[in-house]
Amino acid sequence: MTSRRRWLGMLMLLLAAAFQQIPGDAAPADLPPVFLVRIQGGIGPATAAEVNRSLQRAARERAQLVVLEMDTPGGLDTAMRAMVQDILASPVPVAGFVAPSGARAASAGTYLLYACHVAAMAPATNLGAATPVEIGMPGTGGGRAPATPPAGAAPAPPNHDDTMAAKRINDASAYLRSLAQLRGRDVAWAEQAVRESVSLAANDALARKVIDLVAADVPDLLRQLDGRELTPGSPGAAPVKLATAGATVVALEADWRARLLAVISDPSLALILMMIGIYGLLFEFMNPGFIAPGVIGGVALLLALWALQMLPINYAGVGLILLGLAFFAAEAFIPSYGALGLGGVAAFAFGALLLIDSDVPGFGIPLPVIAGLTLVSAAFVIGVARMAVKARARPVRGGLQRLVGATAEVLEFGGGEGWALVDGERWRISATQALRPGQQVRVARAEGLTLQVGPLAATAGGSSTGASAA
Repeated sequence: MTSRRRWLGMLMLLLAAAFQQIPGDAAPADLPPVFLVRIQGGIGPATAAEVNRSLQRAARERAQLVVLEMDTPGGLDTAMRAMVQDILASPVPVAGFVAPSGARAASAGTYLLYACHVAAMAPATNLGAATPVEIGMPGTGGGRAPATPPAGAAPAPPNHDDTMAAKRINDASAYLRSLAQLRGRDVAWAEQAVRESVSLAANDALARKVIDLVAADVPDLLRQLDGRELTPGSPGAAPVKLATAGATVVALEADWRARLLAVISDPSLALILMMIGIYGLLFEFMNPGFIAPGVIGGVALLLALWALQMLPINYAGVGLILLGLAFFAAEAFIPSYGALGLGGVAAFAFGALLLIDSDVPGFGIPLPVIAGLTLVSAAFVIGVARMAVKARARPVRGGLQRLVGATAEVLEFGGGEGWALVDGERWRISATQALRPGQQVRVARAEGLTLQVGPLAATAGGSSTGASAA
């Protein structure tokens, strides 16, 4: 009896251990991961490429959720729309999260937040100010809606700038409204964010149903999303139930190519690279054979052109910059005592100011950068002009004239003519006095290929003797 009880106890212990080894339905080890992608700074081509790559990886690795943690002042319309399309087509649900506290999702960030399946914000964050700004020459519209004339007043004549601003605002308003309708969020506030540039704090956004929840951090966000059903991809797709409590969070870091693209696509760096490229090639052309300046200049110029083709450049600004650089090159090869160079400095400064619309958040060229590059160009022009003035002031020292006044050694002489060694070369000489081999003479003047020479004492005293060089 005792043995039977002992075996029964051992069997119960084995069964209990076996049940503990059986994984449960919600075991954290079996949960699909959650991908975390951070968006910081201006939204541009590099940001769009990184989000696209992250969403594709999330689909391949069957992640259950992608969290876009945002802190952005906005960015380019083309990059933002590409990201919105990727979010809407993603087979993995996407949660937009404005974090950490103190962050914002302004302008383009508001559109991204509305496009996400879940919109969340951390305390002390804000979103809004989604009025589009004009890409091009600053001060020609600025994204403002046309002013409404007072009641009873005659309608103002149509203005091209106002018409273009109205078209941009109407297009952006319809775009944000469509996203609000798709996600079931406040449509009226979306209209206000575009037309009136209003903003909302996190708690106010939650009260107006602009966002779905407020979370302190990513773990808090995942706890609140646990058990929620979302429909990724097209509206007809099957809903997905999230199990995010305790799920593994995988923070996706940008690869080297994305980081390089983000650095090079900065407008200030693109302009600096262009200047390095032009000056490097110019130095190589002026001093053939150095090789290194030409190689560095060529690589820098190609990188600058690659960056500029991804940015919203103003072609008038590009034309002025190229004109200024052409004037710099002309000043180096055709000295004009600074006239061409000063014109180049002025053209470059205006071109840099107009190159990219400074109203686009994160994509303007700071004035200190423009001023610094302009001063460098001005210093280059002044240096070239000073060298040109000094070169013009020097006496001509080319051809046979450089030999006048040189000391020569007589090799052979007879009958008023002979040969002498001048600067290591044999020259025909002529003289009115008898000379002997090995005697030191001075070249008085050159006539054709003959050098007229005389003894050192005689030429030093001003007498003139003849010599002929061949």
